[in-house]
Amino acid sequence: MANITLKEIAHSYTGESENPDDFALKRLDLTWRDGGAYALLGPSGCGKTTLLNIISGLLIPTRGQILFNDQDVTRLSTEQRNIAQIFQFPVIYDTMTVFENLAFPLKNRGRSKKEIEPRVIALAQMLGLENSLHTKAQHLTADLKQKISLGRGLIRQSVNAILFDEPLTVIDPQMKWELRSQLKHLHKKFGFTMIYVTHDQTEALTFADEVVVMYEGKIVQVGTPEELFEKPAHTFVGYFIGSPGMNIVPCELQGRTALVKGQSIDLGTSYASPTSKNVKLGVRPEHLSLNPPGEEGLPVRIVKVDDIGRHKIVKVALDDAIFNVIMPEVAAMTGDMGSLVMSSDHVNIYVDENRVTGGTL
Repeated sequence: MANITLKEIAHSYTGESENPDDFALKRLDLTWRDGGAYALLGPSGCGKTTLLNIISGLLIPTRGQILFNDQDVTRLSTEQRNIAQIFQFPVIYDTMTVFENLAFPLKNRGRSKKEIEPRVIALAQMLGLENSLHTKAQHLTADLKQKISLGRGLIRQSVNAILFDEPLTVIDPQMKWELRSQLKHLHKKFGFTMIYVTHDQTEALTFADEVVVMYEGKIVQVGTPEELFEKPAHTFVGYFIGSPGMNIVPCELQGRTALVKGQSIDLGTSYASPTSKNVKLGVRPEHLSLNPPGEEGLPVRIVKVDDIGRHKIVKVALDDAIFNVIMPEVAAMTGDMGSLVMSSDHVNIYVDENRVTGGTL
């Protein structure tokens, strides 16, 4: 296992260029500590798989260095880096049994049968494959094949890191939850450095201790699930994390007050006047509530109510600024008007899409 350090990494698939737009991966610096569980989260095309392939050695970056425990591995092969990588679709041998597939990485490295057999059996039990050990992989379902693929990545105890590239795509939702739980258990048991690429926020937030959010080839925030939810560093993180995502609306700043469509919102702390006109207020739907019309709050029009079972999502309009509000019930509301209440403790301010704090502009 290893600390993995990325120094001034950038990558263009067309080669070196002076044009920043040619780079699929913009310059980034990042360190992952030995034994951590990390997720690379972002939409398709944001650069997360490119970054994963650079770490694994499948790609050599256009610029920068990759260090494993301070050793420069930028131009070393995947094998020389001692990396295990698990892909979106199962990479296994259909004509081999489950046992033979799981044993192959160890057998290929000259391990003895005495060492291989107990390791394979123990891992098969952890993955729920113990009853299929002598079944050929070609006869198994897609989710069981992907379990084999996961097992092949986990079978070696001496790898520097295990990289997962959207490994649960072919798995049904219930099985995804179970496999994520198993991966968390295996991580705690063996202490592998694990890096998990996904566009699914639920996968990222339930798997990782720390999440790296990527957008348009850049890292826009690195943080715990709680930090990403409560204090998104960029408006994209606010939109992307949460269901529905953060409400983000244009505003004007006047000291400790934000003006949204002429209505004043107390921010609890004072902000200096920004030079940019691109100023926005962000607040999570979970941190809003509705009072009946005429009571405390901002006067809003109720546009729509969606009942998703465990709670209601109420869409309201303050002039043409739209807010989603998550509420347990809305039966007490009458008519199509209400009063929107937000706490200053949960309001975020963004200038040029980046979060700022009071007194720092």
